[in-house]
Amino acid sequence: MPEKNWRKNKTRCDNMPELTTFFIILLIGLIFSDIFKRLHLPYVTALIIAGIAIGPHGFNVVKINQVTEFLGSIGVIFLMFIAGSEIKSSVFKDIKEKAFVQSLFNGFIPFIAGAAIGYYFTHDILATLILATIFVSSSVGVIIPSLESFDLVKTRLGETLMASTVIQDITSLLLLALILQSTNPITFIPLYLYIPLLLGIVWLLKTIVPKLYRLYHKGRTRKDLFESELRFVFVNLIAIVVLFEILGLHSIVAGFITGMILTDSIKGKLKQKIHTLSYGLFIPVFFLVIGLQMDLSVFYERSSFLLISSIVIGLLFSKIVSGWLGGKANKYSNRGSLLMGFASIPQLSTSLAAAFAAHEFGLLSSDIISGLIILSIITTLLAPLLVRLGHYISTPKDFEGER
Repeated sequence: MPEKNWRKNKTRCDNMPELTTFFIILLIGLIFSDIFKRLHLPYVTALIIAGIAIGPHGFNVVKINQVTEFLGSIGVIFLMFIAGSEIKSSVFKDIKEKAFVQSLFNGFIPFIAGAAIGYYFTHDILATLILATIFVSSSVGVIIPSLESFDLVKTRLGETLMASTVIQDITSLLLLALILQSTNPITFIPLYLYIPLLLGIVWLLKTIVPKLYRLYHKGRTRKDLFESELRFVFVNLIAIVVLFEILGLHSIVAGFITGMILTDSIKGKLKQKIHTLSYGLFIPVFFLVIGLQMDLSVFYERSSFLLISSIVIGLLFSKIVSGWLGGKANKYSNRGSLLMGFASIPQLSTSLAAAFAAHEFGLLSSDIISGLIILSIITTLLAPLLVRLGHYISTPKDFEGER
């Protein structure tokens, strides 16, 4: 066989495992998602369970390697990008004070709970801070559909909850960025200048990018407008993520910020297409990779089981109590405040993304990672049921509070 053909065949053989891995991940995700959809269960849960089943702690069909980690990192960027693009400045209209009060209660109390659990079980300051930071976050992507299903988005309670969730997620991601920068510094920028510089760059990009968007599409016909919009969004997403990574900001934070920057440019059919592409291809891979990383053997160890149980119970209790206290401070009724607590418990995109980032740097143990995955599954399943219960026992007056 000529040397040229031999090299070509060797390259194909070398690439086959990567293509096979990618195919298996997509196929398993497709099958599990369809099964859970027919059972009316969240597809995110299906993907994580699928990842556990085919992973090294399941049937060992797919192993964690550079390919799966790369696919997961792409998926988490798109997940955080979509989460950031859901944030509109209009959610803060007329409720800035209420949103700040709600986020203060709903962030500070869970932070203390997460810190107490982290330090008690690990005695490691970094693990403690990361777990506490993750407890601050929530999930806009789960909260909004729950509120929409009961027509609560346009109520005072719904607006307060969404705005406070945005503040909590941004705070959580900025704290995570500081922790990662302090432990694994990539840039020469002093820590005390790090956040002000990032905020300044975000403001600059928020001002410049929409103008570039209008300039780039000026004079284009309808025929090629959609394709050019899609290209513009994707090129900007990658460019801004690369820029922030050069500055030492992790890609999950960069993806979230990019979504916030481009939120006004993503509308109508373009938003639907980006959402379809992200959730149809990239994001499912991330949730599968999260499942691949889950070590089921930790449940056989008493100390690990206690840690995981404490993470789940501690988050649920602290979020419900802090949500209720925040609602009462904002002069909502007892039932409205309880609904606020129920709706604030989902831990999905930001929590899993933060866990994924911490895992990359080796800052969290496998039992904490497993605990956070279990936490996401339980809260994603439980939150809509509790919101339904809270809505059932409430009246329209409970959703408005005192002006």
